[in-house]
Amino acid sequence: MNDGVYQLAYSLYHANHTLNGVDTLVSGTIDSMQSSLKQHLARLDEIFAMRGDYIQTLRFIQQMADNIILQLTGLPDWGQNKVDLARIADQTSYVEYYRWLTYLLLLILDLVTCLVACLGLAKQSRWLLTTMMTFGVLTLILSWASLGVDTATAVGTSDFCVAPDKFIMNLTRNAISTDTVHYYLYCSQSMPNPFQQAMTIYQRSVTTMQIQIQGLLQFAVPVFPTAERDLLGIQQLLNGSEASLHQLTALLDCRSLHKDYLDALIGVCYDGVEGLLYLSLFSLLAATAFCAMLCAIPHAWRHFDNRDRDYDDIDEDDPFNPQARRIAAHSPVRGQIHSFCSYSSSMGSQSSLQHPAQAVSNAPVSEYMNQSVLFGGNPRYENVPLIGRGSPPPSYSPSMRATYLSVTDNQLRHYGSDLQV
Repeated sequence: MNDGVYQLAYSLYHANHTLNGVDTLVSGTIDSMQSSLKQHLARLDEIFAMRGDYIQTLRFIQQMADNIILQLTGLPDWGQNKVDLARIADQTSYVEYYRWLTYLLLLILDLVTCLVACLGLAKQSRWLLTTMMTFGVLTLILSWASLGVDTATAVGTSDFCVAPDKFIMNLTRNAISTDTVHYYLYCSQSMPNPFQQAMTIYQRSVTTMQIQIQGLLQFAVPVFPTAERDLLGIQQLLNGSEASLHQLTALLDCRSLHKDYLDALIGVCYDGVEGLLYLSLFSLLAATAFCAMLCAIPHAWRHFDNRDRDYDDIDEDDPFNPQARRIAAHSPVRGQIHSFCSYSSSMGSQSSLQHPAQAVSNAPVSEYMNQSVLFGGNPRYENVPLIGRGSPPPSYSPSMRATYLSVTDNQLRHYGSDLQV
């Protein structure tokens, strides 16, 4: 899109340079014929006042100059017709710059919103997801708006590209003649140059004037030496007019402006339309993606709620559950209160038990395990000796569990005597 608009602007600038060159040459030639030539002829009129034949030659030169002015005046005046291609190119470049900047910012906004959404899903952060939804709605609105603008521009540009010649002819109907527009739009060898006749008359007039001035220099200067300065000034002016004639003929040729016209059409109807289609596709895909993302966020939100509810249903009293330990880690106060309550209840149950001094029994480990089964395997009785020593309730860890299970024979005998009581 940017390449097409740049090519269009460059072609408009080049065509405007050509038209300004034509206007400059025409206006310069007309001014020189009306002011400088008239002053030289007025002084020569005074010098040759006594020679009627020389005065008649001067009148003929003035007539040829008026003829040149008439032919140049008949050329199209692009400035008067208000065809300012440079202003159009400036406006086009201005709009294209902000269009490029807008789409760049929109692309950055899309990428940032997607990254925030991925980060929020990865961290399960409701705040990030809420922020993403806000920017997602904004991006969705901008994507649909850009899609509408791109589609409308593409349709209008395509309509122009179907028949660009007809559009330009209707646009310049009241400013430029139809033959001139046809000549530059098609630039066919079979079509006559509408300025050929004017350029031919211009060239013949300049040639005739040069012949007359050359004769006056040859025959009048020996008689009127003071006339040599003005005659040489007129001859120099005619030489400049002849050079302007060649430049004007080259600029008025259709090949230069027709090439600019074709380059502008290629930039608009090929690169420009293709770029608009790609921009429309980008806006459509972005809008679809953000619609799907905004619809998926509530499902992820409900998944977070269900997961938190599952964590709340976990038995927090189970010390061998790793999930309970994780919840206790996130709620240290609650875990400390629970441990304190368990410790207090265990101390109360310990004070209610009596421990008479008995001989240490040499019962094997299997006898202790059988007695433990008879009492229902109540863990409260198993924790009594540990609580009596001021030890906290056992927690789940490989080292503590190994220590808890590797009990000496004397401790097992002491457990057995307590259970018998």
